Amino acid sequence: MRPTLRWAQWILLASGVALLAYCGLVLMDTHRFQNREGRQLEHLVRDRPAANGVPSAASDGLIGRIAIPRLGVSAIVMEGSDEATLRHAVGHIAGTALPGQPGNVGIAGHRDTFFRPLRNIRKSDMITFATPAGESRYRVVSTKVVGPRDVGVLGNTAEDVLTLVTCYPFYFVGSAPSRFIVRADRVR
Repeated sequence: MRPTLRWAQWILLASGVALLAYCGLVLMDTHRFQNREGRQLEHLVRDRPAANGVPSAASDGLIGRIAIPRLGVSAIVMEGSDEATLRHAVGHIAGTALPGQPGNVGIAGHRDTFFRPLRNIRKSDMITFATPAGESRYRVVSTKVVGPRDVGVLGNTAEDVLTLVTCYPFYFVGSAPSRFIVRADRVR
């Protein structure tokens, strides 16, 4: 075998190993973050319930935990929907209601991480949202696909609703052209 071909093979192999190591580190970092914030949420629930039953973001931005039991989804929710937040958690979209408050609670998550299972969500699936102020339960009423600039789905409502937002299609490589929207009504 020619020496240049051998060098190319070694470079490609080293690049592949480096990429796998990077992916492993990102996954470990996210797992550690979820565990640390989960413990913080448990501490807040146990020791310092929010006043008047209205949740607020903890000093580090912790909002709570969202869970969709049928899909096996459980993720910490942090304040904000910027790239740094969504790398470790799902994010509460600024300008929307907080869980437990009247109106539309907007939550965003990456389709490649926490919200990948949303591809299998169905009408009537239950979603729980635990905060230091208590737990809110929601029942899925609809899903739809909208354009990336269609923010009307996040508009304030008279009813208590939860809107989950992720990129679509789920198996698209790169910046996705659409958004997948899950709408759920609060269960009293």
